[in-house]
Amino acid sequence: MTDKTITSEKPYKILFVCLGNICRSPTAEGVFQHIVKEQELDPYFYIDSAGTSAWHVGEPANSKSRQIANKYGVELNSRARKFDASDFDEFDLIIAMDEENYRNLHKMARNDRDQEKIRKMREFDPDPGNGNVPDPYYGGIDGFEHVFNIIQRSSEGLLEPLKSKIQDKD
Repeated sequence: MTDKTITSEKPYKILFVCLGNICRSPTAEGVFQHIVKEQELDPYFYIDSAGTSAWHVGEPANSKSRQIANKYGVELNSRARKFDASDFDEFDLIIAMDEENYRNLHKMARNDRDQEKIRKMREFDPDPGNGNVPDPYYGGIDGFEHVFNIIQRSSEGLLEPLKSKIQDKD
């Protein structure tokens, strides 16, 4: 995933990406921020989210996503933005929520270096199912709870190997 040394001066930059950037990717952003903060690792990471579409630019996370996250003490404070090819320059790791977004990111990649940064969220899930984080947008509250649980597991799986790359932690 990375051979980069992670320090507070050079934090590891992760971008979570879904379609509209109002349900899955802001949930992943908030959950991962929460986990690293709980482990006092937040100085070592820069975490953001984006969408492959521009439909919801400037909007907060979906109210159901926020409701479920709040239930677990996680805040979703981001505003939707569209993924831009320049994000490949800014981020060390770009994580797609499903196969469609994974393919779209690969189409936007400008070179092999960009391609290598793209991964799928469920690669880090100990129970990856079909490999996709389902879109809960048109489902009920149970769908949002299910997505939160997938993202929680996957985020923990993502953080574990990265912790070994942190150099200046006491």
